[in-house]
Amino acid sequence: MKFDNPEDILQLTSLWKGERFPNGRPKVPTDILQRFKNITLEEAWGPLWHHGYHFQFEGDFKVVRPNQIMVGRAVTAIMVPQRPDLHETLLKYGHEQEGRKGFFNQWVIDALEEEDVIVVDMFDKIHKGTFLGGNLGTAIASRTKGGGAVIWGGIRDNQQVEEIEDINVFYRGSDPTAIAEVTMVGINVPTRIGKAICLPGDVVLGTPYGVIFIPPHLAEHTVTLAEKSQVRDIFGFIRLKEGKYTGAQIDAGWPLSLWEDFLEWFKDSEQTQKYRHLTWDQELVEAQNRKDDRPASDVRL
Repeated sequence: MKFDNPEDILQLTSLWKGERFPNGRPKVPTDILQRFKNITLEEAWGPLWHHGYHFQFEGDFKVVRPNQIMVGRAVTAIMVPQRPDLHETLLKYGHEQEGRKGFFNQWVIDALEEEDVIVVDMFDKIHKGTFLGGNLGTAIASRTKGGGAVIWGGIRDNQQVEEIEDINVFYRGSDPTAIAEVTMVGINVPTRIGKAICLPGDVVLGTPYGVIFIPPHLAEHTVTLAEKSQVRDIFGFIRLKEGKYTGAQIDAGWPLSLWEDFLEWFKDSEQTQKYRHLTWDQELVEAQNRKDDRPASDVRL
């Protein structure tokens, strides 16, 4: 077996048609990552769920910075309980055949690029399952320039990690012990995090309420639908406060008259400046094709 094998990564992520890193990992554009920082977990979750991606979210974490959003491209790894023959074989192979330095967790950190997030299955091991501490946390911050880590296991040196700027860490628990009695069996392979699955290059969105993994080929589509949902909610809240529409009208499929009201507001409102890249042609066509086009104020649902 090979660690971080480009052939495997290309096979696993064949639906991605954009730029890639030298090892084949999908490189979702920076502007898409930046847009994800402004949406909520539920807004990202919805499009994935409707596309059949039902196992992309996990919420059972402790968080170093609960109020800081984390976004980046996934670098994945899997650890298993130590078995002596497997452990010695893979450690020796990595050192002698691939020229890797240090212990397994250092290998993953050495694979990081800017805007990356480490995603590691430590099989929920906390005692002697501390993937990172102060030193490696600093290394992650230095290499990713604002990324972080999702660890299905433990961390140590929490007080030091909390002081590291430009990093967030989602983890299961903390312990003063160093990492031990574990063996890494894959870098940039499919990785299970609780109820969720993450592939190399997924967009990782970490929020105060959990983490969601967005497949790279759905990243732009997901963030666009999320932004559309967000700006429609802003409009809906305004009109509900004004008493112009009922909650049922805002939540249902909008007739053409309501869309026209929305687009007039969208064109002129200062609140929509950051959404002006969005287009609404498809929504208008769908509204025009509906048989029921009574004015929204007359629709009772």
